[in-house]
Amino acid sequence: MVSRTAYVKNLKRIVIKVGTTTLTHESGLINLSRMEKLVRFMSDLHNEGYEIVLVTSGAIGAGMGKLNLTERPRTIPEKQAVAAVGQVALIHMYQKIFSEYGKTVAQLLLTKEDISSRTRFLNARNAFFSIFSQKVIPIVNENDAVAIDEIKVGDNDTLSALVSSLIDADLLIILSDIDGLYTANPKEVPDATLIDIVENIDSNIKKIASGSGSKFGTGGMATKIKAAEICTSSGINMVIAKGEDPEIIRKIVKGENIGTLFIKNDKKLSARKHWIIYGSKKSGKIVVDTGASRAICQHKSLLPSGIIEIVGTFKKGDIVSILDEEFVEIARGIVNYSSHEVDKIKGCQTSDISNILGYKDYDVVVHLNNMHILGGF
Repeated sequence: MVSRTAYVKNLKRIVIKVGTTTLTHESGLINLSRMEKLVRFMSDLHNEGYEIVLVTSGAIGAGMGKLNLTERPRTIPEKQAVAAVGQVALIHMYQKIFSEYGKTVAQLLLTKEDISSRTRFLNARNAFFSIFSQKVIPIVNENDAVAIDEIKVGDNDTLSALVSSLIDADLLIILSDIDGLYTANPKEVPDATLIDIVENIDSNIKKIASGSGSKFGTGGMATKIKAAEICTSSGINMVIAKGEDPEIIRKIVKGENIGTLFIKNDKKLSARKHWIIYGSKKSGKIVVDTGASRAICQHKSLLPSGIIEIVGTFKKGDIVSILDEEFVEIARGIVNYSSHEVDKIKGCQTSDISNILGYKDYDVVVHLNNMHILGGF
């Protein structure tokens, strides 16, 4: 078994994500004993000098308990109402318990738009760093009370990974109702074994991810694998472990072999490209011919001459998906012209842009520096 000590050396900033099933009883009411232990161990790590961020689920679960609901709400208005009730109960308990250990907390409610908008992304990042400078512990949740599907991250596994990338964390710990990633679903395959370390998230790892059986949570193993992809590509290690005993937080930080460790990539994406691929909202699609597909996959910019079709609408500066002739996404990037403009210059040479549009701000539609290549030739 590979020692994990090397992977937890020089830790400074740690994000801890607590799932609904870890934080609540089967009834949906908050598990106060477990919450107290979680807060105690996080406070102690904070005392040691670590910067701690808590990404917490449980708002809807806590709201269900407060309102004596037995089933998770189905409609958006119902979810928003239950989350609004539960969020108050949740943050109140965190504030009360953290204060007993001399800690001050801050609440940050985020939506997808706070990450997909570059300006709001930078504002959120600055807010976190200012909070850290005040020795305060940020508590993060998705703003379920106002979010709709179009602006939702959707699950707190992904949210915790995006927050980790946003603040340049060193480690993300996801506490769940399962010990880690198994070779198969242990609830269905009794002899499934725990995977200690994942060095590369390939198709086999993705295949064995399965959904959650909890009636209160929204994140299964698939969302945790997605979170691991986001983290490792951003140069952040991630651990999935069972949150039943909160003391494992300390054990993980000290390098004990607990749960599944996903090792960060040596060649991490730049912050800009990581935002393009994981944090941004895709506004439209550009379909390109075979020659352009080959050029893009050989790390070249997208010229207007290779564009066949425009799908959807977008503005200059938006993120677009670039598709080949089979409508397979091969890249994403920041577009230099609007959909209306690109539709006019598609199939044309760069030298013709001025004559067609009456101006030419850029020679290329999407520059290589503002593009992340997904695959292809």
